[in-house]
Amino acid sequence: MFQLGKTIVSEEIIEKDFVCNLSACKGACCIDGDAGAPLEKEETQILEEIYPKIKSFLRKEGIAAIEEQGTWITSDFGELETPLINGADCAYVIFDKNNTALCAIEEAYNQGIVDWKKPVSCHLYPIRVKDYNEFSAVNYNKWEICDDACSLGKELQVPVYKFVKQALIRKFGEDWYTELEKVAEAKKK
Repeated sequence: MFQLGKTIVSEEIIEKDFVCNLSACKGACCIDGDAGAPLEKEETQILEEIYPKIKSFLRKEGIAAIEEQGTWITSDFGELETPLINGADCAYVIFDKNNTALCAIEEAYNQGIVDWKKPVSCHLYPIRVKDYNEFSAVNYNKWEICDDACSLGKELQVPVYKFVKQALIRKFGEDWYTELEKVAEAKKK
């Protein structure tokens, strides 16, 4: 672990390789697990505002889940999350012709309908950020459904932090990322 500003960063994000391999996993991270995508407080308001614009992108099951639970929920642990469809798929998941899970929010973003890509926790994956009073912990989240992404990252020699560069800049800023690159370069030597 090392410190960058008000973050404590796992060295695994520099040491491990990762490139999403959607053709292999079919977007399993959006449909597996027992919780929705973690949300930041300001993202709950964004979801409320953009829902009417993205509704036409959603599956009927997703619309039903959102209309029943809301555009976001608070978990039993007090965490803000996206709602789930029957305790499984994220309510914002859609599928392409190859049955690969995609994000309806990101599809609307790609088509210029909304100007918000998706929750930052999704954009950052496989990095998870846990906020504490004095600092934020920035960790690599190893999940067996991403084994193919780890293999592809290793083959292409792309460390996790480079794969999620835009998401890290979105979350922590350009200066923070520049400092992270300096640490990574120093560790290579």
